[in-house]
Amino acid sequence: MSNELAARAQTGISLGFHIIFAVLGVGMPLLLLIAEGLGLRNHDAVWYTLARRWSKAFAILFVIGAVSGTVLSFEFGLLWPRFMGFSTAVIGLPFALEGFMFFLEAIFLGLYLYGWTRLSPLAHWLSSIPIAVAGAASTWFIVTVNSWMNTPAGFTLVNGKPADINPIAAMLNPSTPYQTTHMLLAAFEGTGFGIAAVYALFLLRGRRDAYIRRGMTLGLIVGSIVAPIQIFVGDLSARAVGQTQPTKLAAMEALFQTTQGAPEQIFGLPDLAQRKLIAPIQIPNLLSLLATGNPNGTVQGLDATPVADWPPVTIVHYSFDLMVGIGFFMAFVAALYWGQYFYRRFVRKRQDADPLNRLTLLCVVAGGPLTFAAIELGWITTEFGRQPWIIYHIMRVSAAVTAAPGVLAFFITFLAIYVALFVTAVVSLTRMARAGAAEDQAEAERASSAVQG
Repeated sequence: MSNELAARAQTGISLGFHIIFAVLGVGMPLLLLIAEGLGLRNHDAVWYTLARRWSKAFAILFVIGAVSGTVLSFEFGLLWPRFMGFSTAVIGLPFALEGFMFFLEAIFLGLYLYGWTRLSPLAHWLSSIPIAVAGAASTWFIVTVNSWMNTPAGFTLVNGKPADINPIAAMLNPSTPYQTTHMLLAAFEGTGFGIAAVYALFLLRGRRDAYIRRGMTLGLIVGSIVAPIQIFVGDLSARAVGQTQPTKLAAMEALFQTTQGAPEQIFGLPDLAQRKLIAPIQIPNLLSLLATGNPNGTVQGLDATPVADWPPVTIVHYSFDLMVGIGFFMAFVAALYWGQYFYRRFVRKRQDADPLNRLTLLCVVAGGPLTFAAIELGWITTEFGRQPWIIYHIMRVSAAVTAAPGVLAFFITFLAIYVALFVTAVVSLTRMARAGAAEDQAEAERASSAVQG
């Protein structure tokens, strides 16, 4: 295995692992904020119980996310020294601000976890606000770095080196508004549907108490609000890619020839030898309409780019299509659940309006892992779609990787670390879930006392 392949494999696995915990680090604080706020406002012990249980799970997720994120910071310097040597002066600011937000989140998380019985209910709830804000801001800052890699800005290139550096302009590059918004919405959607899936599974197994039902409902509310917004923002992101990275868009759509009135091509089999997409589902003129606003507009194909600069078309095309398909499926799940809910509540006049039929619950359960799969697929689309560039049209991946020996051994070592972290997370969360049923009543009694006090 070459240094480049080993370095890419390790970075890809590290990012794919860390992004799960980064997403939960953004979404879980919002759910904690809402659940505890409802408990405080309504003097409701069930909401308090949910918040306390989720805070324990979040503590585990935060620690593992911190470890995997620290590993990534070492990898950037060890595996990609030429990239860091070129770009640090340009993109060092968002890295520093992300670190500041991480420490802010950690400080208030400590207050939150140890303050359940030491702070007043209002002060404790207020301490969750900086956690939610810092978690979202941390993600925003770090995603601007990836945005910069896609649309580099904030410097001029002089003799192969950056000059006239403007770190604010680099952070606010053309991709930043779309990519950061898309990522934050993905975090809220993934966490919402992920939480809902866990409680829907309990419902399928026969538990129908208020604790389980409210856990699923709150997750569904958050995920369902975000799902249609995410589709809209995703469309804007794809249009922006068409303007700034037309080769990536061509790979996403497997559009080999520059085409006027280009159709939307779903799935199919990319044939690189014949330079065509075999047997796709086609919607006439839709790609031109989405990309240019004109159904007869011209969309640049892969033929406008030298073959040596093509991304891996098959991977990018399937990743993009699957991500979009999952996005629409989650909007369908939201419509399925809430359509039944409002029908039962306002047409049938039923107080118990939650649709708990098996088909709906199975769709909710499936939605949890699928939303996280969509997040991973989105990053595959973004990163593979930029290939062979690590900084678009500035530096190739092959020019950025380390020349030092031992990268393969480094990869194997850190792969073992990630396996250990994954096993730790699964075992810890599983034990916590199994112990949860026995603790519910005691938690409710303590929460009731805290609210009344």
